[in-house]
Amino acid sequence: MPEPAELMSMAIEKCRAGIADGQSPFGCAIAIGDDVLAVCHNTVLLTTDITAHAEVNAIREACRAAGDIFLESAVVATTCEPCPMCMAALHWARVGRVYYGATIKDAAEAGFNELAIAADDIVRDGQSEVQLVPGLLANECRSLFSEWNSGPSGRTY
Repeated sequence: MPEPAELMSMAIEKCRAGIADGQSPFGCAIAIGDDVLAVCHNTVLLTTDITAHAEVNAIREACRAAGDIFLESAVVATTCEPCPMCMAALHWARVGRVYYGATIKDAAEAGFNELAIAADDIVRDGQSEVQLVPGLLANECRSLFSEWNSGPSGRTY
């Protein structure tokens, strides 16, 4: 299995590719065992689909690759703490562990219209079995917001 930091590095690089293409600064990678099933970035602006967050895109791709709607034992690395929609989708997909770098607060400070509901509150209040691990490569993930804000688009939502 790829180490969590290696998986996060993949998500960061995919995020940078998305930023270069004018997409917003979020990336996500999903692995089960030794297989990396998905590495995606946010495509909200490209697809005019407000639900096309990096995690949702990665879940969709990983489920297709796995041939199943459940991703039990999957390890997820996402550059930012999952929003309520993404955290619910990760729960429903039954992933095992989610590592994240930047926080919802970091995204809000960068100008994104985040709901101030922490992923760990959703996990706790919803009695989810998903394990959350915050702070993986946090500085590198936070720097993606600066890269985004200094780029040509910088459009937040």
